[in-house]
Amino acid sequence: MAHKIIFGTDGWRGVIAEEYTFDNLRRCAQGFATYMLSQGKQGQWIVVGYDKRFHSENFAAAVAEVLAGNRLKVYLTDSATPTPVIAYAVVDKKAAGAVNVTASHNPPTDNGFKVRNETGGAIDPKGLKQIEAGIPDDVKDVKRKSYKEAEAAGEIVKFDAATPYIEHLTRDGLIDLQPIKDAGLTIVVDSMWGNGANWFTRLLEGGKTQVIEIHNERNPSFPEMKRPEPIRPNIDMGLKATVDNKADVLLILDGDADRCGIGDENGEFINQLRVFGLLAYYMLEVRGERGDIVKTLSTTNMLNKLGEIYGVPVHETGVGFKFVAPKMTETNALIGGEESGGYAFRGNVPERDGILAGLYMLDFMVKTGKKPTELLKDLFEKVGGEYFYDRVDSPFSGDHESRKKIIRDNNPSTLGGLKVTELITVDGFQYKLEDGGWMLIRFSGTEPILRVYTETRHADKVKGILEDGLKVAGIK
Repeated sequence: MAHKIIFGTDGWRGVIAEEYTFDNLRRCAQGFATYMLSQGKQGQWIVVGYDKRFHSENFAAAVAEVLAGNRLKVYLTDSATPTPVIAYAVVDKKAAGAVNVTASHNPPTDNGFKVRNETGGAIDPKGLKQIEAGIPDDVKDVKRKSYKEAEAAGEIVKFDAATPYIEHLTRDGLIDLQPIKDAGLTIVVDSMWGNGANWFTRLLEGGKTQVIEIHNERNPSFPEMKRPEPIRPNIDMGLKATVDNKADVLLILDGDADRCGIGDENGEFINQLRVFGLLAYYMLEVRGERGDIVKTLSTTNMLNKLGEIYGVPVHETGVGFKFVAPKMTETNALIGGEESGGYAFRGNVPERDGILAGLYMLDFMVKTGKKPTELLKDLFEKVGGEYFYDRVDSPFSGDHESRKKIIRDNNPSTLGGLKVTELITVDGFQYKLEDGGWMLIRFSGTEPILRVYTETRHADKVKGILEDGLKVAGIK
């Protein structure tokens, strides 16, 4: 029986040489091609890009062959390319969509298949279901054209996606790089062996600012970290390098550079919810812009507070950019993001952009003359105090439905000693707490694990809330 390919939070991912094989990838590409043809995209261009994982360039070529065999034309990136750069290429090339061969932050054993629409943003859940439905059971039903034949016919064209993206950043008023170059900052960049390597060096060279990069070569085994995800302990070497080099800030990019993590000048990690709050505060206060904020239910309530202060609407969605991107497009949102460290901005494509997020953090520092710790202090003063967050991930036995029944049956009245005031089941089980915080239990859309998250106003409650969350889920 053929392996059943299911799209999760952000496309399809699997273990290389087990479920993630050339045959299954071709089946997946056929499903995407069938979907594109059903949308009237015959003869139009699709951007195909890839990351630095094992065999990614060859997997991408296989995808290109299938698309060409289905009367679609392909712009194939000429090297491993950041996801936000691929997303912008869709708009720049007026393409119908994109396929990105990447497993983002997953372990080194995995690879993946991300899809994007004509905006460069994630395809909505309805579209993903249509793609799944178009995946044939047998690879014999996949239409293909040989790479050489398609290339000779001009149906597969390699291209440089980097230059148009860099021109877009400055031409379209997203960022003025010169003040950052002139600021004399010392910046450590940890690109986690991924697609973001050397990007900040390229963007900021030629001034007083110094960029020091680590993990900026290709190494699909991702040494010195469990996976290229910009959270501890994966970033510990970057935090150490920040202290060793007396740097002003640490910028961390995940494997495909759509997510950004931040370390402060003392080598301490600023969690991704606080970074989201900082970026929104920067857009609203420093840049003086106004517009809607789109957040997933697993991210910070500081955004709701900022929305009240600055008089802008805040929209809450399910987890994943398949929910965030369509809402950003609908509302012309100023900023959108999620708990994982992915942030998107108006004027750019509705896609997570770790490069632009990092540049905005640098611009925040330059325009205010403040260090990351000082900026965080300002944010807390603005929103009325500190917010504390953490997350635990756990494998579990049994299927999703039986686990959901356990959670529903447990029905807690308190978590970590705080009263539960409301249960929201938009995506998983979110328990609102009496202090204005929350606890969320949900299944990962990219890996076979269960996640428990919390944000609270009480630092001493975080551990207890997470432990109670695991008990509610029947984990311990």
